[in-house]
Amino acid sequence: RLRDLCVATGVPMTFGLFAMANGANTLRLIEETHARGGEMYGLTHCRGVAVIVSFRTRLPFDKLPAWAALRAEPLEVQRARLRDPEVRARLVHEAHHGDYGRAIGGEARKPDFDVLTVLRSPYMPNPTVAEVARERGVDPVECMIDLALESDLHQFFVQTLTPQPEADLLEILRSPYSAMTFSDAGAHVSQILDCSIQTHLLASFVRERGLLSIEEAIPMITRKPAAIWRLHDRGMLRPGFAADVTVFDLDRVAPDLPRVVDDLPGGARRLVQTAQGYVATVVNGRVLTRDGAATAARPGRLLRAGRPRP
Repeated sequence: RLRDLCVATGVPMTFGLFAMANGANTLRLIEETHARGGEMYGLTHCRGVAVIVSFRTRLPFDKLPAWAALRAEPLEVQRARLRDPEVRARLVHEAHHGDYGRAIGGEARKPDFDVLTVLRSPYMPNPTVAEVARERGVDPVECMIDLALESDLHQFFVQTLTPQPEADLLEILRSPYSAMTFSDAGAHVSQILDCSIQTHLLASFVRERGLLSIEEAIPMITRKPAAIWRLHDRGMLRPGFAADVTVFDLDRVAPDLPRVVDDLPGGARRLVQTAQGYVATVVNGRVLTRDGAATAARPGRLLRAGRPRP
């Protein structure tokens, strides 16, 4: 039905495309749509959508009664109670045997400790909680508690909701009908942090692991998104196009570890993430950021859908 709608209307369609169980079939559907004269594009994610959890934000255990009572306390009280052997024993038991209910969307869900990772590097593979627990000879839940206490409750753990086989992911990333961009447009700001996926692509897939060349990666995050969204004077360095340029050092470019801040209205909490290796960002010919810091320039313009800029 989606294919037929695209072909009949001539209206482009976009949706999230992951290298999961139906990823290859969906990619074939996209290719068939183009063969019939329609336009359909997949928005991809090089990391897979993941929920970032911690004692300073949210945990998979927060809905469980004993954990909910603990988590309602100030952080200094939580620290003290987490060091109490009897409290820890109750928490560990409930974490393994409690009723987590049904998670919706980006909510943290009952953890699979063979999938849940300890966030040590923001762009390289990280160990699972199960692996670290085996190294320490402790239960995985106790391992999470210990790691949190050792970091003053700053330690993050990552639950990947959309694990993607690498070979399938690379096929999707290389498709002419995909762009490497994905976002919930500001939803789940204390749980999901996808602003760094383009930097992750450059640091992990290009520099560290050599899965993509720089010549392959750059169009995935510049020319292809601009073409899909009909930004007719963006996405390439070409006479007559907007002078939008990002200058980066491929030897250094990388996302930083996330941080927790309480700067939303009412003091609400969110995750923020910065990056290294970006020398400058130029918008409409004016330097907008230099070495990661914003300048006083405000050269942007609102882009209206459906018509090119004059």
